[in-house]
Amino acid sequence: MSDLVKEQGASRSDDCPPCPGKPVLERIDARQAEIGKGFIVRRAVPSKARRMVGAWCFLDHAGPVAHGPGEGLKVGPHPHIGLQTFTWMIEGEGLHRDSLGYEQIIRPGQVNLMTAGRGIAHSEESPHDGAGRLHAAQLWIALPDSERHREPAFHHYPDLPVIERGGFTVTLLAGEALGQTAPAQVFSPLVGLDLTSRGAASTRLPLEPGFEHAVMCLRGSARVEGEVVEPGMLLYLGQGRDTVEIGCDGEAQLLLVGGEPFAEDILVWWNFVARTPEEIRTATENWNAGRGFGEVKGTPLAPLKAPSLAGLSIKG
Repeated sequence: MSDLVKEQGASRSDDCPPCPGKPVLERIDARQAEIGKGFIVRRAVPSKARRMVGAWCFLDHAGPVAHGPGEGLKVGPHPHIGLQTFTWMIEGEGLHRDSLGYEQIIRPGQVNLMTAGRGIAHSEESPHDGAGRLHAAQLWIALPDSERHREPAFHHYPDLPVIERGGFTVTLLAGEALGQTAPAQVFSPLVGLDLTSRGAASTRLPLEPGFEHAVMCLRGSARVEGEVVEPGMLLYLGQGRDTVEIGCDGEAQLLLVGGEPFAEDILVWWNFVARTPEEIRTATENWNAGRGFGEVKGTPLAPLKAPSLAGLSIKG
């Protein structure tokens, strides 16, 4: 998905505190924006406090929202470089089209993973014009320098490992956990888990102590290491934990992400993950000139225009 939140400057991964190397409980308020009629997006990463969690460099919680006829998802063709887009659909449906020629509907419980590499364009829209609901998590994964110029690719994962644990249904979205391996092809050591409960639940999950971790509540209310978490905030757990205790008294849904602290400094601006402002300037000029990203065929939506490069300032 495109970064549709307005007035965002560039984000540098080296302008926030480094991973502390030890367990912490750091509450981070997500920034909230309305990008359409009643369509609320809560951005937890990047923030001034934490630009990344492992290789995860972007985390938007979109919805839940009910929309009327003709008011669904409408994100016109737009470009990406240097990252993977990772979409976890909770409610509703979305239609992905890209410049490689893929068309794919994503439904609840499924993941779309697009590897931008050297450059790709895609659009995202509702597959029909009727009324509906939308609830999703949109994440980006920064590609390491050795992989960020690779050929673009797209994969759809309709079947993910699911484990029942302490009243939670745990879906493994990425990486390895609880004796299972997710099918998504990623290029850095990381993990992603969805924990959903329909009532009271409690579990202690094993963690990789070499990873830094964070938890975001997507629905309801829960406790993580005794801290109450609700939608609109991220609980950063630091590094060095081999377990985490999670519980709730009623219906709840949480997203746990983690990864080995990313060893490279990155620059994030609009839909690009790069290393220098010059790379972003080149990608922007190429996109606006219709070069290098290919054509997204079949969509009725107009391509998005990149913001003015005057906005390429470094801010939180």
